[in-house]
Amino acid sequence: MTKMKPMLFLLLIGAVGCSTGTHTRGATLLSGMQVYEGEMQRVANSPQRWPERQQAGGSLKTVITATVGGSKEFYRLVDLDVRKREFMITMREMSLPPDRLQEMKDELVKMNAEVATLKPIIRAQIATLPVQGDGQQRVESVATLGLLTLMLDSFSATSGARGLEAPSTQIDQYVVTDLGSFATVRAPDGQTHRCSVFGIADEGAGMKCEPLVR
Repeated sequence: MTKMKPMLFLLLIGAVGCSTGTHTRGATLLSGMQVYEGEMQRVANSPQRWPERQQAGGSLKTVITATVGGSKEFYRLVDLDVRKREFMITMREMSLPPDRLQEMKDELVKMNAEVATLKPIIRAQIATLPVQGDGQQRVESVATLGLLTLMLDSFSATSGARGLEAPSTQIDQYVVTDLGSFATVRAPDGQTHRCSVFGIADEGAGMKCEPLVR
């Protein structure tokens, strides 16, 4: 999905909450987090591009406001992630005195500890997003919540490397597996669905799932 306009999400605060269309708050938040990660990777190696990293963090906060509300814990998580990235870029790209380098390493440990305390609170906030409907609509809701959970788990993680085994999580009796460019959802009846996020111009994002042939 292309980069979303920040003002769009202010409008989504009311629109997505009551809409019965295919765009949802959960998918919009998921897409916003994916856009943020993509932007951070794009400007990851240059100390001089800190304004763009700050802007990406601000845009994600706008998405959070529009989808899950004013979460001070989620805002703090974003701030910590931006700051951690600045620290790591500075430590990697600049020659620092040993004492300053150690100070920054110690501060990173503290930030990682705070990130770990924030995630369970945010996970509970995300869990309030509705899993509703029957059939395909329910599968799409489950896929959205599962991918959000996995995205939060990896957000600002100490190690950014993706393991050999695709990450998965269970939502109710469904198993959601993140395969990168798409996800799969295995339903209680054994049917597997292929799911992916898509963008809707001037509205937000939605989740589309289709059953795979057995």
